[in-house]
Amino acid sequence: MKSTFEELQAFVTIVDSGSIVAAAEHLSQTTSGVSRALSRLEAKLKVTLIERTTRKLKLTQEGQLFLEKARKILHDLAEAEDSLLKSDEDISGLIRVDSATPFILHVIVPLMHEFMQKYPKIEIELNNHDQIIDLLEHKTDVAIRFGELNDSSLHAKLLCRSRLYLVASAEYIEQHGRPSKTEGLVEHSLIGFSQSLHLNTWPVELNGMPYTARPAIKASNGETVRQLALEGLGITCLSRFLVQDDLNSGRLVALLEDQIKIEYQKIHAVYYQREHLPKRVRLFIEFLAEKLKSYL
Repeated sequence: MKSTFEELQAFVTIVDSGSIVAAAEHLSQTTSGVSRALSRLEAKLKVTLIERTTRKLKLTQEGQLFLEKARKILHDLAEAEDSLLKSDEDISGLIRVDSATPFILHVIVPLMHEFMQKYPKIEIELNNHDQIIDLLEHKTDVAIRFGELNDSSLHAKLLCRSRLYLVASAEYIEQHGRPSKTEGLVEHSLIGFSQSLHLNTWPVELNGMPYTARPAIKASNGETVRQLALEGLGITCLSRFLVQDDLNSGRLVALLEDQIKIEYQKIHAVYYQREHLPKRVRLFIEFLAEKLKSYL
């Protein structure tokens, strides 16, 4: 066998990430090192696999053919390594997880103790971004995404559907009253989102159209919006995973339940498209899906 594992991995990662620089970041190597690995592979095979220009990379016909074979080799090797492990508890390695701050705080963090007990050799790195990130650029194994998915380069597993609620604190309702109709919302202080503006469209209708709130106060993430609501600053719309405990305790009260259109926010685990998902990542995704069944 002329090709080495490192050369095959460099080639496949360059194709998947779209550039040598991005591949180097994903592999935690230098750009020159990844470039040399590709050049060595091409020299051994005596073909050009990727045409390089200053603007973009393009697979050659030979590169496309070899890519399929290289993916299978890497896939089979990873499966062989997994098969030698005695049990899931022996799986080790780092999983980088990215999600919006509220989901990390209210869902992932409470589950971490159980996961770490079940898989003691797996390491977890939790990163929170309230905007969509590039998984390869941030070296992320799995990200949690909300709503409909548009990125066709990603694989996804539906974890749960979390219902939307209109809520306000009991103190706010005592001071300002409870709206009995959607039209009454304009008379109240509303809390909304400053960046994900689609979240300001609430699951109720006004004059036959979806109601879009005009918030008096805005925040960039759901946890801040929740805290503002708990402080009695107004009415807002949040997902069940954020407010279920507050509703159960009475800290927040669900509003317009007789008029609300029951809508569910889809929550997916997404990962970069590739032939073989590392077993540790698959175990983490499966663990989340099992634990979140109650939200379906």
